Amino acid sequence: MEKIHVLQMKSLALAYMGDVVYEYYVRDYLIRQGKVNVNKLHKSAVRFVQAKQQAKVLRYWIEEALLDEEEAGVVKRGRNAKSGSVPKNTDVMTYRYSTAFEALLGYHYFIENNDRLMELINQAINYIEKGSETT
Repeated sequence: MEKIHVLQMKSLALAYMGDVVYEYYVRDYLIRQGKVNVNKLHKSAVRFVQAKQQAKVLRYWIEEALLDEEEAGVVKRGRNAKSGSVPKNTDVMTYRYSTAFEALLGYHYFIENNDRLMELINQAINYIEKGSETT
């Protein structure tokens, strides 16, 4: 898709696809780490895909200025998107930041910027892995 058309897409549509893409790569990562028991895979995957962790990663990227101007715009739109409901297990701001995280991944997926998409996914996985070692 053309970048201009992707920038005109609804942020929640970008987030919807970003969620799928991120979960796919998290599962791939976990299986390649040798985790094969489906129950353990699911529990491990939840650690990466929960809103709280995604929000933490995005806040880190923002604090460290790791996003370019266009990415920051996608994030801002994703964070401000109105979904109509918030899951019971998180607060509104955490949910908005996780939606923005997913929208950013969806954006890179749709513009077929696979190198940056993989860079962001790998950074997210590594950041979450490091955080789990210290807790």
